[in-house]
Amino acid sequence: MTLGLSAAAEDGPGESSGDLPAGWARATIAELCDVNPRGFDEEPDDEDFVSQVPMAAVEAGTGRIDASTQVRYGDIKKKSLTCFQENDVLFAKITPCMENGKIAKAQGLIGGRALGSTEFHVLRSRGAVLPEYLMHYLLQRSVRIIAEQYMSGAVGQRRVPRPYLESLDIPVPPLPEQFRIVAEIEQQISGIEAGETAVRVAQKRTADLIQSIRTQAVWPTADQSLPDGWKWGVVDDVLDGIEAGKSFTCLPRPAGENEWGVIKVSAMTWGEFREEENKALPPEREPNSDCEIQSGDILVSRANTVDYVGAPVLVESTRNKLLLSDKSLRLVVKAGVDRNWLIHVLSSAPVRAYYSERATGTSDSMRNISQKVVRSARIPVPQNDATRAEVARQVNVRIASVEGLRTTFTEYVERARSLRGSLLHAAFTGALVPQDPADEPASVMLDRIRAVHGAKAPRKRAVRKPRPAPPGQEELPS
Repeated sequence: MTLGLSAAAEDGPGESSGDLPAGWARATIAELCDVNPRGFDEEPDDEDFVSQVPMAAVEAGTGRIDASTQVRYGDIKKKSLTCFQENDVLFAKITPCMENGKIAKAQGLIGGRALGSTEFHVLRSRGAVLPEYLMHYLLQRSVRIIAEQYMSGAVGQRRVPRPYLESLDIPVPPLPEQFRIVAEIEQQISGIEAGETAVRVAQKRTADLIQSIRTQAVWPTADQSLPDGWKWGVVDDVLDGIEAGKSFTCLPRPAGENEWGVIKVSAMTWGEFREEENKALPPEREPNSDCEIQSGDILVSRANTVDYVGAPVLVESTRNKLLLSDKSLRLVVKAGVDRNWLIHVLSSAPVRAYYSERATGTSDSMRNISQKVVRSARIPVPQNDATRAEVARQVNVRIASVEGLRTTFTEYVERARSLRGSLLHAAFTGALVPQDPADEPASVMLDRIRAVHGAKAPRKRAVRKPRPAPPGQEELPS
């Protein structure tokens, strides 16, 4: 079955665009699942091996989990960890992991059991809802956006409380229909992911092509000498200085139009300045105006992955009230040095390799470079201002001929995201697969579950209003 839908907005939890489909019913998670059950159904022996699943082992937004790390149960059982077992659903409750969608069905666990992060809520189905169905429901962005409004705790350490999760009600189809829905979701997502993989490969090839254009224009080949009027130098030769950003404690959302924001690493990662990649500065914090980003700035990512540490970006234009973070550097360029030329030099293969090789840190996911390393990269420097400007102009013309591909790829990525939203919206409103009148109604199934477990009501939600949405984000994205 092919999903022939446009990008529809997802219904949030507890909302319905009409009556439920025939045979469906609504139930809270507390009715459908044991929430944060204590221990395992069967306790392992101390010599048994189990999986160890930290937060990093759950892939954001996909439902995938890496349970391959094994530990002896007796060596770890006394540590403060969360117990779960095969087919439990894990829900990351802490920011930013919850917003990123670190939600998965536990599968492939060694011995069928695991110990993991204490920042997981664990949902163990009582039989009326498939773990896969529940996982996909929770992976909807609208569900997580609403859950974010009920998070509690200090800034940077806010969590989805258990009472809120227990009280979340979801549409429940008959069990046979849940199987059909899950099978169709997974088939459709498989196709979407295949397209996303092809786009990522094409994006990488385009980025490699642009880097090759830059390298060929600003560097001599191995068997060439420098052109007349060029000489070898270092990055520091074309700078008046480097300014470092500051460390700020931020809110877990982008800044509104009249709020101060602090840029994230992702604002400098992709070869263009992305002003929307920021976090709001709390209103009670006094901004340091010396760190405000200006049009024309050249920024460098001081801390990033091994592939992107030291990545430069030219700020063509920017909104007001955006600040450098402690993971960013601003290069103060000497008068007469063409900024486009410098960006091409800093983005060339030799300089990128130099920064990556000299980055420090034990994890590939976060490496650091010092200002000394930034300054010391060896580069070929045309001594004439006009020559540097002409080299930059020629590179810009060649890059412009392939830049259109980037726009196309971005559109594909957005389309894939919209398709995921439409797919899940259709699944949980009964539009993805046909209903079968022969299926036992969900209400009958739920009555049996309630008879076994009692009509226990979920814990009462904390009585407070949700936080208002940031300006411009009042509507839920799909």
